[in-house]
Amino acid sequence: MRAMVLDQPGKPLVLRELPEPEPKARQVQLQVLACAVCRTDLHVVDGELPNPKLPLIIGHEIVGRVARLGDGASRLTVGQRVGVPWLGWTCGECFYCLSGQENLCPWARFTGYTIDGGYAEFTVADERYCVPIPESYEDASAAPLLCAGLIGYRSLARTGDARRLGIYGFGAAAHIITQVARHQGRSIYAFTRRGDEEAQRFAKQTGAVWAGASEDRPPEELDAAIIFAPVGSLVPAALAAVRPGGTVVCGGIHMSDIPSFPYELLWGERTLCSIANLTRKDAAEFMEIAPKVPVRTATETFPLDRANDAIQQLRAGKLYGAAVLCRGAAQHE
Repeated sequence: MRAMVLDQPGKPLVLRELPEPEPKARQVQLQVLACAVCRTDLHVVDGELPNPKLPLIIGHEIVGRVARLGDGASRLTVGQRVGVPWLGWTCGECFYCLSGQENLCPWARFTGYTIDGGYAEFTVADERYCVPIPESYEDASAAPLLCAGLIGYRSLARTGDARRLGIYGFGAAAHIITQVARHQGRSIYAFTRRGDEEAQRFAKQTGAVWAGASEDRPPEELDAAIIFAPVGSLVPAALAAVRPGGTVVCGGIHMSDIPSFPYELLWGERTLCSIANLTRKDAAEFMEIAPKVPVRTATETFPLDRANDAIQQLRAGKLYGAAVLCRGAAQHE
């Protein structure tokens, strides 16, 4: 099979011919149909997340069709289309796994980080951590739901019943979760980099009632805010924008250092929290909700061998929606 391989963080991915991976016990082999490009992939490639498996096939927003079953695999069937998210395996025995917090398992394994992922023509996955894909979604459209959608959904849940919701960093996760929030009757206030009028137009087209620069104050106090951009200086800005009793959720796996800020910004029973990974319960719930909204994903497709171009587009902030490596995709201009 062909695969795009990370040999060393900080270096481009390399196209290689590799043997198809063999499914082990409770695993399935999948023919990869599509794999979205996530900001977490960028953090892995740039060396901002420590100790990746090397060499590594990145990618954790995988849509694939079951090609083979490993020993003991019985939950899925050959030919079934499923998704493979970031959470690839947990121990099932620790305090966190037994208390419904498997996302915090200290021995968890992660797709495209500590186990090989979907920037390839085939991959293997533990069948217990695969999620069926709603039939209403095409392969490329479904792929961003597997992380941008799931992390966005978990982040949204942490805002409780907030009606006025700010979103900092309007990319793949933001454009998905804005649709869910609007469906729930919430008002979205979008924050982008100063001068990025295209991103602000995209936010309004997606359903935001207001869009401005990250440093701007919204026209009214927010009940909560979600930060998807990996920029620590947005934390005090978001705290300043939410009302007393409000919540600020950090939705990314990596963020630059948070600068010191006056205690007054946190005072008033404001809450600051992070989202770490996801659970299988999140995946099941979101895949049921998404087609009911219905969530529509904005995507740009790339062939597998143009993965480095897709990553660079994301790094440069030139994507509105999600890049997807797609089987049979035409060469991207």
